[in-house]
Amino acid sequence: MTHFTLSGIYIYPVKSLAGISANSWPVTEKGFQHDRKWMIIDKDRQFLSQRKLPSMALIKTALTDHNLILSAPGMESLSLPLAPVDGQIINSTIWDDQCDARSVSAEADQWLSGFLHQDCRLVYQPDEIIRPVNPVYAQPADKVAFSDGFPFLIISENSLAALNHDMQLNLPMIRFRPNLVISGCPAYAEDSWREISIGAIDFRLPKPCSRCSVPAIDPETAQTGKEPLTTLNRTRKWQNKVYFGQNALHNQCGQLTIGDAVRIKATGVKQPPI
Repeated sequence: MTHFTLSGIYIYPVKSLAGISANSWPVTEKGFQHDRKWMIIDKDRQFLSQRKLPSMALIKTALTDHNLILSAPGMESLSLPLAPVDGQIINSTIWDDQCDARSVSAEADQWLSGFLHQDCRLVYQPDEIIRPVNPVYAQPADKVAFSDGFPFLIISENSLAALNHDMQLNLPMIRFRPNLVISGCPAYAEDSWREISIGAIDFRLPKPCSRCSVPAIDPETAQTGKEPLTTLNRTRKWQNKVYFGQNALHNQCGQLTIGDAVRIKATGVKQPPI
C-alpha cells in the first residue's frame, strides 16, 4: 500500500467567506468542527455566495474558544457567539435542499448588509438540525452542514501544480477552497480514489467536484479573471462541466493533523473519466 501525507487543513466557518488554515482540527458527524456552520441568506431565504457577490471573499473569519469573528475592509470587527440559542428558525435554501437554520442577530445582519450592499441575514445550523447528504452518493447516516453537498473536498498538491503548469500561473490552493490537501501523490491521483484513510479516519470519495466561477475570484481583491476556468475547460471538461478535486464523506469522528499518513484503500475508474 502506498502512503501519502495530509499537508493542508482548511475550515470555512461561514459559507463562501474566507477560510482558516489549521495544523490540527476536530472532525464531527457533519465534517470539520464549525465548517460551514454559518451561512448568509437573502430576503428570499436563498443562500448567497461569491458566485453572486464576489466581495464576500474579502470578509475574513476567525474562531476563538467562544466566538466567531468577522472582519472586512473599512469595517470594525464583529464578534459573535459560537452557539446562538435564541434566534428565529428560518427554512433556507441551498441549491435543491430546504433546511432549517437559526438566525444569529440583527447586529450581524446589519454588519453584513452594510458591507455587501444587499439586504441579507446570517444564519446558523444548530447541532440538532440534521441535513442529510444526497442518498445517491451517501449512506443514511451521512450528515452535512451548509456545504454545497458534501462534508469534505480533497485536492492533491500535485494536481494544483499540474494545473498551474498548464496555466503558466501560480494560483494558491485557497482559490479552490479544499478542506483536505494531500502531498506526495501524482497529479490527479485522487480522481481514481474511492476509499482512503487519513490518520484514524476513513473516507469515501463518491463524486468529483464540478467547479463554478468561484476559483476565478482573487480572494485578496475579489476581482474575477479568466483562469483557472479557461484552462479547466480545455483540460478537465466532461459533460459540459469542469472538475477539480473530489468530494468526500467520512466514516468516523476524531482529529486530523498535518502530517497524518494517507492510505489508499480502494480505487476505481477515474472520475471524471478524462
